[in-house]
Amino acid sequence: MTFIRNRWYIAAWDGEVANAPLSRKICGETIVLYRKLNGSVVALRDACPHRLLPLSLGTREGNNLRCKYHGMLIGPDGSPEEMPLTNQRVNKQICTQSYNVVEKYRYIWVWIGEQDKADPETVPDFWPCDSEGWVFDGGYMHVQCDYRLFIDNLMDLTHETYVHAGSIGQKELMESPLETSVNGNKVTLSRWIPNISPPPFWRDALQKDTPVDRWQICEFIEPCSVNIDVGVSPIENLDSLEDHNSGVRGFVIDSMTPETEESCHYFWGMARNFRIDDQGLTQRIRAGQAAIFHEDIEILERQQQSIADNPDMALRVLSIDSGGAHARRSISKLMEIENGKK
Repeated sequence: MTFIRNRWYIAAWDGEVANAPLSRKICGETIVLYRKLNGSVVALRDACPHRLLPLSLGTREGNNLRCKYHGMLIGPDGSPEEMPLTNQRVNKQICTQSYNVVEKYRYIWVWIGEQDKADPETVPDFWPCDSEGWVFDGGYMHVQCDYRLFIDNLMDLTHETYVHAGSIGQKELMESPLETSVNGNKVTLSRWIPNISPPPFWRDALQKDTPVDRWQICEFIEPCSVNIDVGVSPIENLDSLEDHNSGVRGFVIDSMTPETEESCHYFWGMARNFRIDDQGLTQRIRAGQAAIFHEDIEILERQQQSIADNPDMALRVLSIDSGGAHARRSISKLMEIENGKK
């Protein structure tokens, strides 16, 4: 397996989980999510402990789930509250696994590994998603590719010129040097593009057409997220790669929760610090992001298929792939530690 298990993974957006059960496979395990009467989220293995019918086919009753097959009532801790026959003693030994859950940054996070190791304080830091002066929204896509291919893609700032030529691509991107840094398991890929004409999106965000400095800072956050600090600032503001808060700034939020070895759940969005009360702009950005990410997904799903079709060939690493290569090394190292090989 290529998954780090003892970590928090995004299972759903907050709005996806309501009274009706939601089924989602994470790191090879199928989980059912639902909300109790008080609004808190429950996560269980999506299998009735009686005959293994998915619990997600059942219905919520109070804080419990009623299996659709024989009517076993399963509590939020995974143990039965009622057995199929009304006169049968409830056997608490027949139960299904429950998972620790945290709701934060508008996401439902599930701990997929050893439950006694789950620490809510170790949820990845997505601070722009719930900070004052910022607004955040996004979406979800199911993608038929290894989550690590998506990380490669997001830690690669050169592909924008070609894959996104009609949207966010800009020729100046290829002319600006890239810097890669590694700090523990955190990998950062940075690019500063000085004194350029802003592309349409950033010109509209700035609400004027003036020469700007543009930046892109991709940060890999293990186990499976890449957050990209982006924006522009008028050149007279004298911003820098280290300090760039005077212009218009956003964070592209990307988390690729593994489903299987060759598929993942893609949770994406954008947090921004400009025109935060403009709900129309929020919806337009969401639609624009969806169109851009569909361009990526077309490439990644075809790449995954080509990998399967060419088992005698290997992925090559060039200098432009340094960000993704370092992120993969971090993932491999963490998996080795978890498996007791280091």
